Amino acid sequence: MLPSSFACAEASIAGGADPFVRVLVYLVVILVAAKLGAELFERIGQPAVLGELVAGVILGNLVLVHGSWSFFQPLRAAVLTDHAAIGIDILAKIGIIILLFEVGLESSVKEMRRVGISSFLVAVIGVVLPFILGYFVSAIFITKVPAGILALSPNFSIQNIHMFIGATLCATSVGITARVFKDMARIQTPEARIVLGAAVIDDVLGLIILAIVSAVVSSAETGNELSVLQIVKLTVIAVGFLLGALIIGIYFIPNLMKVAAKFRTQGLMLITSILICFGLSALANEAGLASIVGAFAAGLILEEIHFREFDAKVGIRDLIQPISIVFVPIFFVLMGIQVHLESFFVPSVIGISGGLIVAAMIGKQACGLVVREKNIDRITVGIGMIPRGEVGLIFASIGKALGVIDNDIFSAVVIMVIVTAFVTPPLLKWSIARAERKREPEA
Repeated sequence: MLPSSFACAEASIAGGADPFVRVLVYLVVILVAAKLGAELFERIGQPAVLGELVAGVILGNLVLVHGSWSFFQPLRAAVLTDHAAIGIDILAKIGIIILLFEVGLESSVKEMRRVGISSFLVAVIGVVLPFILGYFVSAIFITKVPAGILALSPNFSIQNIHMFIGATLCATSVGITARVFKDMARIQTPEARIVLGAAVIDDVLGLIILAIVSAVVSSAETGNELSVLQIVKLTVIAVGFLLGALIIGIYFIPNLMKVAAKFRTQGLMLITSILICFGLSALANEAGLASIVGAFAAGLILEEIHFREFDAKVGIRDLIQPISIVFVPIFFVLMGIQVHLESFFVPSVIGISGGLIVAAMIGKQACGLVVREKNIDRITVGIGMIPRGEVGLIFASIGKALGVIDNDIFSAVVIMVIVTAFVTPPLLKWSIARAERKREPEA
């Protein structure tokens, strides 16, 4: 029954069915698979995002089981040309924007001011060292431009690949760590505060690195090279954009919300927030930054106090959540679909995925060494920074879109994300218990 169903779906695509109808069919299958995968993984104590990723990997690689199960082939292409596939890709990108908007909403300007020197040092080491290690892992395992690379400019440099792979190792998926601390009722421990505080700075630094690396790659593709001065300029633009967004949040957003609150139109609180998110995302793109930088900045400046003029029974996070539940899983399932398992029959791909996993774990574990406070378990801090997640996948997807990461490398990055997210919860539980046993005699 299953083979015939996929064969019929494939025949429908080949027969030129209405792209809109095919988008609907894709959405039905993707969302069902996402929720089933999330449910299964949550039941075994793992993050839902891993279930969505694995569900996508299974869907995208069904063709390896049976040749007629090629329903998702248009979504696996290096360059999407099928109209329905492009439609799904657009919805996935909206999911990225919503996701980074949510990440920004979880942070605030006050929290960024409150984080101590230890959090800052942990964040800096947690970005710089993994970037360097990722660069060298790429340099070791990738000796020439892979055949699948899309950027065919004669000026394209292998260094661009190394930089982008290094960038994918920078960001920490603090949601996984926070979940473990919360489940163990240890969210108020010094280790948890340092890790969660570092995550705010980690996100900002990671997004700035993404902006710089993307600009370097784009310039190389067109035959130009960015000078040191231009890189400094881009860094200033990235930091200036975030500071400008904060200024807007302080002086403009409160007045805008007061005006919006006077309207009687239903849902204006949500609509206004979405408009700010999409508007800043577009402005970030115009400034030469990734649109997700703008989405993060929008979430950062929209604090609960700005919505006090609205007579709302729920907060903005609660209003955004239903939208996130629909759009964000599309991105993760699509990322899974684009993983080509056949790539892992290539020895070099196995090598680079293993190298990335080791670099990812060592790079973040070293964060704990720079904690300045006494009586802090540095191993717990380091383990808490290990998991990669949504932001790393976003980095990889942008690299794939730019043509600097091919299917093989992209698959290796996704496996690194899955492995680091898998191993962190049990390691963190062990480390927290070990630290508490160590403190008992002292107490």
